[in-house]
Amino acid sequence: MTPVTLVLGSSGIQREKTIANLVDPACPTVVLLEGFPDGKAVLENAGNSSTLKIIRVAAGCMCCTGNLVLKVTLNRILRDPPKQIFLSVADASHIEKLHHFLTSPPYDKLLFLTKDCRT
Repeated sequence: MTPVTLVLGSSGIQREKTIANLVDPACPTVVLLEGFPDGKAVLENAGNSSTLKIIRVAAGCMCCTGNLVLKVTLNRILRDPPKQIFLSVADASHIEKLHHFLTSPPYDKLLFLTKDCRT
């Protein structure tokens, strides 16, 4: 099972900085960033690494408006699962629904949630 860490906070740059500090460069990792950078993208250069894949999706509540995008993106990621996934979340108002989504079938057999990281 692949560990997933939700990184929460309103500032995209702060979420990216937090993720950059948590990523193990030797570990195959996918970072799914909600929204586009609100300044210089901290992970921009790190995305060129052979062990780090950066995916950006448009901002929007991942359990509501972004549900289909999240499903499709996760399914693509899990075809060749990394050792770690970081999910950057701008709007944590429905975080319990997002937790439920990530721990329900089919993801309950593929992913496990680590403790959320708040920026």
